[in-house]
Amino acid sequence: MGRADERQARQRGARRAKKAKPTGIRRFFTWRKLLGTFFGLCLLVMGAFFVIYLMVPVPEANAQAEMQSNVYKFSNGKILTRTGKINREIVGLDNIPKDVQDTFVAAENKSFYKDSGVDFKGTARGLMNTLTGKGKQGGSTITQQYVKNYYLNQDQTVTRKLKELVISLKVDQKKGKKEILAGYINTSYYGRGAYGIQAAAQAYYRKDAKNLNVAEGAYLAALLQAPSQYDWAVASESGKKLVKERWNYVLDNMVEEDWLESGKRTGLKFPAPKPPKAAPGMEGQTGYLVDAANAELERRGISEEEIKAGGWTITLNIDEKRQKQMVKSVNKQLEERLDRKKDKADATVQAGATSVDPKTGHVVALYGGVGATEHWLSNATRRDYQPASTFKPVVLASALENGAETQDGVKIGLNTKYDGTSKRPVEGSDVPFAPENEDDRDYGMVSVQRATNSSINSVFAQMIVDVTPAKAKGTALAMGMKDGKGWPEQPAMSLGTMGASTWDMAGVYATLDNHGKHVTPIIVKSAEHQVRDGSLKTYEIDQAVSREAADTTTAAMTGVVKSGSGTNAAGDYQAAGKTGTSENNRSAWFVGYTPELVTAVALFGEDPKGGQVTLTDTVNEGRANGGGVPAKIWQQYTTGALDDEAAAAEFDLEVEEGATADPDPTPTDTPSQTPSQTPSKGPTKTPTKKPTKTPTDKPTKTPTDEPTQTPTDTPTITPPTDPGDGDSGGPNANPVIKP
Repeated sequence: MGRADERQARQRGARRAKKAKPTGIRRFFTWRKLLGTFFGLCLLVMGAFFVIYLMVPVPEANAQAEMQSNVYKFSNGKILTRTGKINREIVGLDNIPKDVQDTFVAAENKSFYKDSGVDFKGTARGLMNTLTGKGKQGGSTITQQYVKNYYLNQDQTVTRKLKELVISLKVDQKKGKKEILAGYINTSYYGRGAYGIQAAAQAYYRKDAKNLNVAEGAYLAALLQAPSQYDWAVASESGKKLVKERWNYVLDNMVEEDWLESGKRTGLKFPAPKPPKAAPGMEGQTGYLVDAANAELERRGISEEEIKAGGWTITLNIDEKRQKQMVKSVNKQLEERLDRKKDKADATVQAGATSVDPKTGHVVALYGGVGATEHWLSNATRRDYQPASTFKPVVLASALENGAETQDGVKIGLNTKYDGTSKRPVEGSDVPFAPENEDDRDYGMVSVQRATNSSINSVFAQMIVDVTPAKAKGTALAMGMKDGKGWPEQPAMSLGTMGASTWDMAGVYATLDNHGKHVTPIIVKSAEHQVRDGSLKTYEIDQAVSREAADTTTAAMTGVVKSGSGTNAAGDYQAAGKTGTSENNRSAWFVGYTPELVTAVALFGEDPKGGQVTLTDTVNEGRANGGGVPAKIWQQYTTGALDDEAAAAEFDLEVEEGATADPDPTPTDTPSQTPSQTPSKGPTKTPTKKPTKTPTDKPTKTPTDEPTQTPTDTPTITPPTDPGDGDSGGPNANPVIKP
């Protein structure tokens, strides 16, 4: 090869080398440089961690020091109560059965006896969640959780998590696994104010930790994941399902680790815990108020764990004067009439009430029962009883909101005529339904206003078909009721067959009082803490129903108080309301409002085991009507709770069509029609002639759950009747309400 060829070859090689060499930004991302950077960062992180490891000591135990009292105040700043000392008693592992110890390891950290005390993957996930604002970490070992409980605090910060990681490694080296496990079991929070397994065993099973069995231990171990959500006494249906799944998970893990024989595992049944008892210092209404406040704090963004850690000053919206008036009214109208100690029937009567400012949603008074230490479950917030006919105004509001029409195409309003014949089969429904009116009374053709006054079941059963049950339920949810098991979209829901609390119904009626703008009952005014963030989630104010629909429904309910079934609630103020008495007289309600105050009052029949029983022949002979004691409690409370200015306030109603007096105030043998209104279609059978009955405060007939036989071609179901709405009104039962 000549010199020229050699020179050309060198030039070609140089060009190829130049072409292969990365240029621009690519020269910074070669594999060699990337790997070098990665290993460099790893060394840097390891070095930094080593420095942190040397610098962070294992601190003195400060879990007890971290626990402080919470202070609860009335709206005026006066102290309601302070929480007491922490409910904790340390017990050694020798006082905890071995299989119960194993339930905690199976629940939280199966590799506990083998690991180094740290789950690096879980900790990394927790750090990322903290940095991105996604909440609490997952995957911590028992050692890490013990360190958090015993040495640190519950703050969700990167600094705290790094300290937890370092201290956990050191603690695992210095302490044995048994000591760590004992510390974890004794410092964890189990709900019901119980810290440690001994307090938890007493709170949930009324026994010492040494007497727990493996099934009970598995439940307590399962609780640690979500103490409030998994407490069997207050858990929702989904909460109960989740804790059972967690309980099974714990036991299955024990079988997998050979800590429990599969045969014994198969025979275990879920050990439902006993109901809770109120803590000392929570007597009377105090415990109910504190529990309601704590529950709301959780709904508004402050966890139960943070609340129980203490240090909070929580101001309630509870008005001290009105709260005292509520207790006074219940005592006067109910408790003084009962002999709870000597009469077993009287002992079954429970009262609950919630009072709300309709403009702000502030819960200004609450009655949870005879006392939180005697009856732990708050009757103000429980949802296991039917609201009965207090749901009927929701049906009317939905009909007005949706522009519903009768089967004959007549738009529904206060003067629209319906057939009030008892046991009249509804028309237009795939689900047969023929409810019986109170005392099986026939009313003939009546206006919606008259049907509201007298709480006529057959009218509202047909009305909910006309508006459709689905739309009526949608309106109810928009107004603040809560969906749940036992609320099928069927005509029977017109009689309030779902579950609801006085808290819920006060919110629903406050929405009507507030001209259709949704009102959420709020009991917490503010929550302040020296270290933690006390900001609370706020609620949006939506227009649940139109003003016209809400105001027209209010206008209808003024007739109930003036001359209908709620006359016992009348006083020196304008008022609207509705009575209700549920199936077999298990609950009796009056929910009503003035322009300035909304209050729901209810009586519940409850046996010593928590089952629902009738109120008949308890507070009075015969039925306990919603228009009786509940309305009287409401009247006395409202009279005392309103100052002169509030009592003088008047409803500001926008009503397209006011109600006019019915020409047929007493039952008739045959339906009648007025020239101004076209009636909806009547039933296929002609009502039989019945003697006129005049309702009294003590109806002679007590409805039963027995089905009513209706002579139709299609089988008909009989719903829970509304048997106790009291006075059906006088000859002029319909007030004239001007638009």
